[in-house]
Order: sequence, then structure tokens, then C-alpha cells
Amino acid sequence: MIEVKAVEKPDERRDFPRGHLEAVHLSGLDFAVGTFEPGWRWSESVAPLAGTESCQIHHNGYVVEGRMHIRMDDGAESEVGPGDVFVCSPGHDAWVVGDEPVIVYDFAGGMAQEYAKAAEG
Repeated sequence: MIEVKAVEKPDERRDFPRGHLEAVHLSGLDFAVGTFEPGWRWSESVAPLAGTESCQIHHNGYVVEGRMHIRMDDGAESEVGPGDVFVCSPGHDAWVVGDEPVIVYDFAGGMAQEYAKAAEG
């Protein structure tokens, strides 16, 4: 089996304040490209859609461009930038650092499946 899709032709796009996500769904892989504009912050732009205090999505990411600061619910903090590969467990806030958009590729699956979807209920 071989399956190929182009990120330039995503299966779906989700827009949220100061950013958007494009997702490609393949057998065994849900891949997301997140674009976050300067001024974007998860707790302001996505939390109202998610209905949670902090991001509850697990990320396996690669930063293509820009810088993002991540603060875990337990207080641990880090910053990621171009060329960085990172793993981030659920329970965090994040925001764009500086005046350059951030583009993140996420291979974990949860971002492509659930991120920035309105909470049900």
C-alpha cells in the first residue's frame, strides 16, 4: 500500500483567530500544518473553541519558521524555533514570539483530528 497527498491540497482547513490549520488524512497518519500569526496565543485564540483551560492535544512537531513559546500547566517553559523538533504533552499554553508567523508541522495526529474544533455539548 502506498498513499500520497500534498499539503498544498489539504483534506480540511480550520480557521481560528490569528491562524489556521490545514490537515491531511492518510491511512495511519493524520498530518497537520499549523500557521500562527503574530499576536496569536492559544489561551485567547483557540481556548474558546476547545472549551478547556489549556491545550489538551499532544504534539509531535517540527517548526518550519517563526518562534513559539510554550508554557506547561506545571510551570515548565520552553521556546521552539526553525528546525526544532519537539514533543509536547497535553496541558499547555503557547504563543507566537516576535513579529514573524509560526509554521508548525505536527505528526502526532491529534492536532489534525481535533485541534480548534468547537467543543461538543
